Amino acid sequence: MRAWLAILAVLVGIGVSNAADPDARLRREPRWESARTDLAEGRAAQARAAFEELAREYPNEADVHLFLAMSLLRLRDPQAAIVAVRKALASNPDHVDARTFLGWVELEVRGDAASAIREYRRVIELRPESAEAHANLAAAQKRHGDLQQAVASLNRALELKPNFGTALSNRGWIFAEQERWAEARTDFEQALKIDPRDQGALQGLARVLENERDYAGAQRILADLNSRSPNFVYWLQWGRIGLIRYWWILLSAAIVLALAGRFKKARTEAHG
Repeated sequence: MRAWLAILAVLVGIGVSNAADPDARLRREPRWESARTDLAEGRAAQARAAFEELAREYPNEADVHLFLAMSLLRLRDPQAAIVAVRKALASNPDHVDARTFLGWVELEVRGDAASAIREYRRVIELRPESAEAHANLAAAQKRHGDLQQAVASLNRALELKPNFGTALSNRGWIFAEQERWAEARTDFEQALKIDPRDQGALQGLARVLENERDYAGAQRILADLNSRSPNFVYWLQWGRIGLIRYWWILLSAAIVLALAGRFKKARTEAHG
């Protein structure tokens, strides 16, 4: 839940800055700007109330329904958010932000990768030169199990935007899943040149190093990730790799303890 709310905050930021040009009357509405500010600053309940009022007054304004959907999702009501965003698309079927939002909700909240793919393909029809749209489609294709198609979509995203770190990191993870370790390492390292703090790329590189049996290197990366942003998954991976790294020490200790126990038992039996 916390992860998708964080992504929602990014969507809100995009919407606040890039909303389609609304009706002239709506542009003059103080409530419109105030509600968008409330949503961007985390006052979702206030924003929802204002957007609901505006939706009654401007029922054909797609942006109002989209922002209402965002506020509803922020309030953890995904079903109501879907109803609202569908109203936005009924008003304007070519509304790119609304289709992107719907695709994201279908994928990340409802887990319906096929529906997300349909929405993202429509976005690409409307914005074929958008690297982000191709990367979104790749995420849905990967969730659907279409790894080759996901790689193709990420390749297109990187053709359009060569320094797209997220696309590099996501492609690296697909390569890792396919055990194409050299290609995965190249993508993770390239993503880290763009953003040395990219957590997905760092975790991916740790996975590559583990496969290469560079356990010390993998643990260093995971320890660094934990120092920046403590996360149970990082600690779990760090501990698992530590067990692999020092298994022979643990095995030797277990053998010593077992032999000591047997020796003690033998001495006891020998002395009656």
